[in-house]
Formats: sequence, C-alpha cells, structure tokens
Amino acid sequence: MEKGDEGYGEWEELVAAALLGTDRRRGGGGGPTGSPEALLDAAAVHAVRRRAGLRPAAAHPRPAPAPRDPRPAPPQAAGRRLAQLLAGRSGAVNGGGRRGTAPDLTELLPQWLAAAARHGYRSPNALVPALLDAARARTDLRQQALALAGPRGLWLARMNPDWRFALRGGAGAGELPEVTDRVGVERLWQEGLFAERVALLGAVRAHEAAAAPRLLSTTWATERAEDRLMFLDSLRVGLSEGDEPFLEAALGDRSRNVRATAAELLSALPTSALAGRMAERALACVGPEGVTPPAECDAGMLRDGVVKRPPAGRGERAWWLGQLVEAAPLSCWRERFGGLGPAEIVALPVATGDGWTEELHAAWCRAAVRQRDALWSRALLGPASAPPAAGPGTASLAERAKLLETLPDAERAQWVAEFIRAHGLSEAFQLLGVCVVPWAGALGRAVVDALDTARDAGSYPWSFSGVMGLAERCLDPAEADRLEALTAAAQDLPDAAPGAAAYWAEAFQRLVATLRLRAAMLAELA
Repeated sequence: MEKGDEGYGEWEELVAAALLGTDRRRGGGGGPTGSPEALLDAAAVHAVRRRAGLRPAAAHPRPAPAPRDPRPAPPQAAGRRLAQLLAGRSGAVNGGGRRGTAPDLTELLPQWLAAAARHGYRSPNALVPALLDAARARTDLRQQALALAGPRGLWLARMNPDWRFALRGGAGAGELPEVTDRVGVERLWQEGLFAERVALLGAVRAHEAAAAPRLLSTTWATERAEDRLMFLDSLRVGLSEGDEPFLEAALGDRSRNVRATAAELLSALPTSALAGRMAERALACVGPEGVTPPAECDAGMLRDGVVKRPPAGRGERAWWLGQLVEAAPLSCWRERFGGLGPAEIVALPVATGDGWTEELHAAWCRAAVRQRDALWSRALLGPASAPPAAGPGTASLAERAKLLETLPDAERAQWVAEFIRAHGLSEAFQLLGVCVVPWAGALGRAVVDALDTARDAGSYPWSFSGVMGLAERCLDPAEADRLEALTAAAQDLPDAAPGAAAYWAEAFQRLVATLRLRAAMLAELA
C-alpha cells in the first residue's frame, strides 16, 4: 500500500495507536478508539486488505541446473544412517548429568563422512541442505561435508546467504577442467570462485608440482593477502627444491604472514639458500664449546623470517636463537659436533648459560617437526617409559605429540602404548590424538587395560571421560567383544567417589554399543 492509496491514512492511524497506546489516541484523529482488543481487530482487517492489494512482482529467471556429480550415491541403508547422524539424535543424559549408555551420534558423523569419501560416494540429493547446515555449525566437519556435498552443495550455497561460507571454503568446488587443458585452467584460475581456484591449484599441483607456482605467479601481485597466504600454504603438499625461486621471491611480500610462511617452507628444504643462511647463523651460535646467542636481529635475519620482537616473558636473544636453530637444517649439526649422531648430540650438556639446554632442545624439536626428521624425533622423544620431565628433548606433551607425527604409524602407536603402560592415561590424551585410527593391536589393548586399571583403583571416573570419548571414536570395532566383560556394574570401593562403579559400567556399556554401531556403519557403506 502506497501513500495516496485508499486506506493508507487509516493504516497510519493504526500504526500511531499501536506506538502511542489506545488511551492516548482516544477522541482525536479519527483513529481507532477503545480497548487494545479493538485495535487488534482493526489491524487484522487492514492486514487482510493490504495483502489482497499486493501486486505480483516480476518473476526472476530460473536458475541453471546444478552441475552433474558423477560419483555414486551411497547404499540406501548408509543414506538412512547419514540422515540419522545429521539429525544428531544422541543418547539421553540421565538425571545425574551422565550421558547414559546410548552412542553419541554427533561424534560418529566425522567417521561416516571420512568412510564415504574413501568409497568415493556423493551425498544423497535430499541431504545436501542438512550437510551444509552441519558444515556451517561445525567447522571440524566443514571440509568433509563440503566434499561430500560436491558441486550440488556449491550450487545451493550460491542461493542461500547462510551457506556462503562454502564458496570460500576450499572444498565443494564444481567440476574442474582437465589439468592438461591450458585454456580451461587459465580461465577458471582467472574467473573462478575461491573454492574452485583452491581445488584447481591442488589438482595442478598433484599433476605437475612445478606448475602450481607458475600458475600462482600469473595473479600473485593482485591477490588479497589472506588469499596469498592460503595459496602459499597449499605448496606444503609436494614441496620440493623447484619451489625455491617462488618462495624466495615471497620473502619480500608486503604481508608479514606471507613472508613468515615462505620462510618456514624454505627452511623445510635443507638445500635451500635460506636454510644455508640460517645454518651459518645457527652454527656461529651453538657448538661443543657452548651457546652464544645472537647480539642483534639484523636486516638479513628479518628478511629471512626472523621475528624481532619476542612474546611476553621471553628474552630477545633467546627468542632469536630459537628461530635460527629451528630454521637450520638438522644435517648441519653432525659435523659441528664432530660426527656425533642426533641421540648423542641431544645428550650432551650445554657448557654455558642457564636455561640454554631447554631453549636449544625446544628449537631442535621444532626443527625435527618442520623437516619431518624421524631420526631426530626419536632422539628428542627418548624412551616412552622415561618420566616426561626426564626426557632428553622436551617435557611438553604437545611438543611430543608433534614429534610423534614424524614417525611411521606403527612405531608411533607402539611408543604411545608403552607410554600408557608406564604412566597411565592421565597424560596421554594429546599423544593419543596423533595416532592413526582405528587403534589396533597393542595401543588399543593398552588403552582398555589402563581404563580397567583406573576403575579397579577407584579413580575418580569423570576425569577419564575425555579418554573414554576418544576411545569410542578411535578403538577398533573388533574390540567390542573383548570389552563386553567390563560392562558389568561392581560395588563401589571404599575410597571411590559415590556412584563411581555405576558410572564406569555405564561408560563401558556405551563404549561397546558405540563400537558395534561403528562396525554396522562401515558395513553399510561397504
């Protein structure tokens, strides 16, 4: 209804009465008078009149059809399971605040998505909106959910502002041109959405590693800083000496984060010029005679990615020393220390200064992680049975978890199993998080035995809820039968928390039920 239309003035009077109140409008202006009920009745009549008078708007063009997704849909039983998981129906929490014995379906959704990706499935069409909603609500699901939604998900995201995150998510892109189609690749790189360009860069990188930096260089100067950073980060996959010229040029980027990432990638290439410069600086500071940290952070260090200002609580010279050592190739230390191997070098006492041993070992830990050097990681980890504070490299469990990631899967699982047998579960949570799923063999048995031991010892049960939740997601489903004997409730021990025995029994029942559900879930997908 527009100004001048019949009834416009009466509608304005109704609005004024609603804003001012019926009492203040009585007797003036010709508007509604009386009770609020009368005002509502009049508003209802006028609302119907206004709607009846609306003129239909011109129809928008129909959207183009969604791109075809050549992947097969999952079997019907698996599709029904996905709908159940997306609905998030979990076991009810009982009156005592405990979770009950029913599996938590929301925690199983990531595993379903990962298994579906291994089988090469796409999402059932009807579940694509629910997948996008799940990806919006849970960033931990985003990459897997968008990959399953595929081109149809991206097509829908263009039409709903709530799903626009998918257009910059680096996944869910539409069909890509063949990487050998130079014209198609160039067109999509110049005109595509960010997600499509990320997917294209990954495809080009997988086909020919050297082609990725060449493609990046065509638009590098015009890219936004945050996009340059993400594109540069994608070069971690397949990183090689052929990337050095591009990364060396990126050391002069106007973005500090881009410069730091370029320096980090170059330091992961032991033969790069930057690694050589860092080795020269680090060798001048550290040797058998002791540690002499740098006196200043010069322009060359700044260009090579050294951050000048330390965080609160860190001394400048120690901060600079750590950055030099972590960026130097680990291979340079054997000659500096007279041919000694990593384990022997790490065991050496540092001759000068208080605290330099800890500073030096922490930098070597970061270097071993960055350079994926399993030999140095083993030396810095030491035996799993040793107390964490007495380890040769670092007592930090977060740092140890990163070192473990450089080891082969089986060796990693064996080390963590030995750590659990020696020290229990209270300090093992971060270490378990880097082990390959499902936990099989010695690691799975070590976790179950440690949980059973904690129950028998009368330990406070809620302190193990995090490990129990991790076990539900990560134990091999084949362990369900062996766990059955642990589901029976026992009497509370004298020193145990009230109700601890019932809690433990309930937790083991939920663990067994979850493992069996995971087994059924995987069978449906297969």
